[in-house]
Amino acid sequence: MSKRKVSVWTDNRFWQRSAAWVTGVAAVLLIWLTFDTMGQIRMGNQKDIDAHIDKRVPSPTVINYKIGYKMNAKRGLEVPTIGGSDANGNSLFTVKQKFFGRDNYTQKEADALVNLGKLGEQSKNCMDCHTLLGNGGYYAPDLTKAWLDPAWGKNGPMQAITGTHSRAEAMATFLQHPGRYPMHARRMPNLHITAREAKGLVAFLKQMATIDTNGFPRGFGKIKEANYAETK
Repeated sequence: MSKRKVSVWTDNRFWQRSAAWVTGVAAVLLIWLTFDTMGQIRMGNQKDIDAHIDKRVPSPTVINYKIGYKMNAKRGLEVPTIGGSDANGNSLFTVKQKFFGRDNYTQKEADALVNLGKLGEQSKNCMDCHTLLGNGGYYAPDLTKAWLDPAWGKNGPMQAITGTHSRAEAMATFLQHPGRYPMHARRMPNLHITAREAKGLVAFLKQMATIDTNGFPRGFGKIKEANYAETK
């Protein structure tokens, strides 16, 4: 009597081995992706900027540079640019911009200032109302690219309203006295932010604007162009 031939699709051993192989391959892939992601999101330093190396999370010393937001021809989406940009939307890392009167913050100074701002953002619970990198509340404006908002620029209204002469000073003044400068129907409460805390928060927001978020928020550059002239 001959043995009955069993289809491979009904063979339990086939499925057990397949499951083991799939699980193994998936585990290896996840480990590789984890290390790749860690490398991608690891914060850069001034040496990277000096070497003209684009990092998804640049060094806090970007506060010394002019920050833009341009369409990158190769990637087909808008990306932050540091220190000016070429015709293809690539960072040049050359154009400085004074931040509270200076454009020579050391790595140590910039790290401390941005860290102060990060701690301030957390202690003031900014994400209860605002969104950062896609997380947080939707009651108030998204802060992911707040530094690039043309309202704070030379051609926007906030410098004139606050009586300041730079983007950084206008933002810091507003943060300290939000009730005096209503920007939105949903007014920001007075969180009793000190001048030192405000400077740190603005530094944090400036570095935040340089993080490569794959074009998020979508259409930000088009909104800028529709409302104001080129941001200075």
